[in-house]
Amino acid sequence: MGNIKSHMDERILVCVYYGPNGERLIRRGYELSQMSDSPFYVLTVDRLASDEFDAEKASYIEQWQALSKELGAEKFILKDNETRPIVKAIKEICYKYNITQVIIGEMPQNRWEEITKGSFVNVLLRELVFVDLHIVSVDRALKVADEAMYEKGIRGFLQKDEQGFVLSFTKSKANLFEGVFYKEIGTDFNNGMFKFVCGGESHQVRVKEDHVIDEIKEPPNINFS
Repeated sequence: MGNIKSHMDERILVCVYYGPNGERLIRRGYELSQMSDSPFYVLTVDRLASDEFDAEKASYIEQWQALSKELGAEKFILKDNETRPIVKAIKEICYKYNITQVIIGEMPQNRWEEITKGSFVNVLLRELVFVDLHIVSVDRALKVADEAMYEKGIRGFLQKDEQGFVLSFTKSKANLFEGVFYKEIGTDFNNGMFKFVCGGESHQVRVKEDHVIDEIKEPPNINFS
């Protein structure tokens, strides 16, 4: 981060929210910034304080930070403990960084909410004068598959044993990776997916009966004591 582009006419803000579509939005922002030779920023807003995030939400934040750094975003902005409407928080960041284009995901809003509260997009358009708004459709297939196959993520660790890497849920000096484990629905064993961030990049590996069945490289001198 910190590599301000030479072409300063456009500045792009990607707004991501808790869920599996954040990566898709960040990559769309990166593509748009490459086409226009412009800097891009990534923003996420949450009503909770960051130290109150559950394991799954914290994991998403870590993955978005890592991806933003990897793609050269100017800044990853986390506005936690935010009591104002999300539109107000977005507006503040747009004015602070002179944003000209905003990317958001398609908002899940039913007809009754639209009638009583107003369309989120329309409210955002009224607040962001002279800012172009890009709406990216939600990857519904990914969301449905993710919800149908796995339970809610819980924080876990990977340790080394004779067979490779094994899943643990206890803090220990033997832990080499910290991340989030998503257990498959309908199994009594610890089968599922383990997601973690290492070396500034996000990774995910499959777990079968507590053991990792995908290859991962052991980082030097890393523990979570």
